[in-house]
Amino acid sequence: MRRNEDTMDRQPPTGANRPTRTTAQDVTAPVVRRPRRAVAGALAAAVLGAAALAGCSSDSTASKAVSSAAGAVESGVSAAASAAASAVASAASGLSSAASSAVASVAASAEAAASSAVADVKGGLDAKGDVTAGAVTIASDGKAEATLTVSNHEQQSNRYVIQINFTDDSGNVLDATAVTVPDVAAGQSAQATARSNRDLSSPVKVVVANAVRY
Repeated sequence: MRRNEDTMDRQPPTGANRPTRTTAQDVTAPVVRRPRRAVAGALAAAVLGAAALAGCSSDSTASKAVSSAAGAVESGVSAAASAAASAVASAASGLSSAASSAVASVAASAEAAASSAVADVKGGLDAKGDVTAGAVTIASDGKAEATLTVSNHEQQSNRYVIQINFTDDSGNVLDATAVTVPDVAAGQSAQATARSNRDLSSPVKVVVANAVRY
């Protein structure tokens, strides 16, 4: 009997007799197992979807931005090209105007000098009608030349000083020179060559502007 009592004393307590352990978790709330894998998958899907939408939105926005920038660049290049062309045209016009002014100034000086040479003849008589000029040619050195024919209708020999103007088709004076023809016998003719002071190019005309005999 003693052995049986000892055996009974050594048996583990049953559920009814087992002591209850109380933990902090038991005090607050029962343990709930959350479906972590499902939640993680849903979050990943949401992130990927948002990224895809953002990517599509970014591509569209970037495309619009690139298109806008390209248009701005093209417009800027066109404006720059137009401004450059305008500047070149303006510069060319300015150079052309300056060149024309320089030519006119040189021509005016030459004309004044030739006119002065005729005016300086003391006691000279008008002899413009005694002089004829041939066609203008351009010499190998670029100077314009014209042959003058002087006919002395007087009863005595005379000397002549002649002002020759070289002009364009519109009558603008390009250059001028004074030609002296000495000792043309009475009733005779003589020839001389009028030559420009500077290079001229065709078309060039020659005009007997003034002439005196003495």
